[in-house]
Amino acid sequence: MTRRPVDLTQMINDRIRDVPDYPKPGVMFKDITPLLADHTAFAAVVDAIVAYYGRGTIDKVAGIEARGFILAAPVAYHFGAGFVPIRKQGKLPAATYAENYDLEYGSETIEVHKDAFAPGEQVLIVDDVLATGGTAKATAALIGRTGAEVAGISVLMELGFLGGRDRLSDLDVHALVTV
Repeated sequence: MTRRPVDLTQMINDRIRDVPDYPKPGVMFKDITPLLADHTAFAAVVDAIVAYYGRGTIDKVAGIEARGFILAAPVAYHFGAGFVPIRKQGKLPAATYAENYDLEYGSETIEVHKDAFAPGEQVLIVDDVLATGGTAKATAALIGRTGAEVAGISVLMELGFLGGRDRLSDLDVHALVTV
C-alpha cells in the first residue's frame, strides 16, 4: 500500500473552525484549537515554518500574544533559537518598549522587554493569523527599536481580503494558507 502525500493546505483548512461574531459582531474568528489538538497537523505546521526559513538562519523567534506563543515556541526549539514573547501592555515585568496599533475590531498596545534582542540578531515573528497587519507591523517596529533585524513574518493563516500583507511590503511574509 502506498501512502499519499499529505496536502498541508487542506490539512490546515480542515482543522480551523470559523466562529461567527467573535469577539465582536461581524467578526469571523478563526479558531485554531482543533489544529493544535491534532499532533500530525500541529507538527506539520511547525515543520513547514522551520523548513521555509532553514535551520541556522534565525537567532530568536518572537511570538505574538497569545496564540502566536503556541506556534513560536516549538519553532524556536527546532531552530535552536531563543523564544521572546510579545505581550499586551502591562504583562512584562522589566523595562519595555511599547507600540500602539489598530486591528480589525479595535486598538491595542504591545510590549517587548528592552533587552530581549541584541543588535543585529535575526528575528522571526510568528503568529497564528495575519489580518490587517497592525500587530505584525507593531511587532516589527518593536524589534527594530532594539537594533535587531526582522528576518520575516510567518503565520499559519493570512486573511488576504483584509490586505495585511500590503502594510508589510518591506518584510518577507510567509503564510501557510491564505483565505
